[in-house]
Amino acid sequence: MRLLSVDARRGLTRRRIVGLVLLAAVALFALVGPLLAGADPRVQVLADSLARPGAAHWLGTDVLGRDGFARLAAAARLSLGLALVAALTAAVPGVLLGVWAAWRGGAVERSLVLLADAVLAVPGLLLVLLFAGIAPGRHWALYVGLSLALWVEYFRVARAAARPVLAGDAVQASRLLGFGPVYLLRRHLLPALAPVLGTLLAFSAAQAVLALAALGFVGVGLQPPTAELGLMMTESLPYYEEAPWLIVAPVALLMLLVLGMMLLADGTPADPAEVPA
Repeated sequence: MRLLSVDARRGLTRRRIVGLVLLAAVALFALVGPLLAGADPRVQVLADSLARPGAAHWLGTDVLGRDGFARLAAAARLSLGLALVAALTAAVPGVLLGVWAAWRGGAVERSLVLLADAVLAVPGLLLVLLFAGIAPGRHWALYVGLSLALWVEYFRVARAAARPVLAGDAVQASRLLGFGPVYLLRRHLLPALAPVLGTLLAFSAAQAVLALAALGFVGVGLQPPTAELGLMMTESLPYYEEAPWLIVAPVALLMLLVLGMMLLADGTPADPAEVPA
């Protein structure tokens, strides 16, 4: 049994390494891709419409003659950057409010739980759609909508994981010795919360990437001429027979991006009950 446990842990570690490699490759492509392409993803050359992949255009061109490789790199940078920023922005207030609710208890905890339940009652994608409708095609609207939709999960997980830690003997002993909240947070709470929050961060970033692609695909997210994965799929769909590479490239990149985040999330406890107190 011990050997099986060690092998399982090694397997999980290998999967997380593969996830890191995939995300690093996508990030490198997003940063270096425009330089390698040597083309502006927004420049239209109608004479090169639907050009096949070749030395001049590694992934061909779209119907407006824009370089596919440069647009794919710009879309990767946008999706990865916006998803990570939204997930991190949601994590900070969600974790702080979750720890505060577990720390204070009583009316404070009940009020915060009620607020979280109210936000959770609205589907996350619908909440993002509301902000996208307020400011169509604006990056900040999608960012705010995603952050508001994602913070609830951080709150719930942080609250559930912090309660047994705060009730544990180690925290009680530290309080008797006169240590303040900063020490308790740094010494006891953060080490207990870090594994499960790391998993949740990867999952929420993957959710944000998929949400951005879904909104772009149905035409209510970012608008042309912005290079975005879902929008690129929609623009390329009418030409899938004569230029299938145009739709294959963004779909493949989206799959790699989400797969990398899922593999990175693997190997850490996702259940707050598994977090050591």
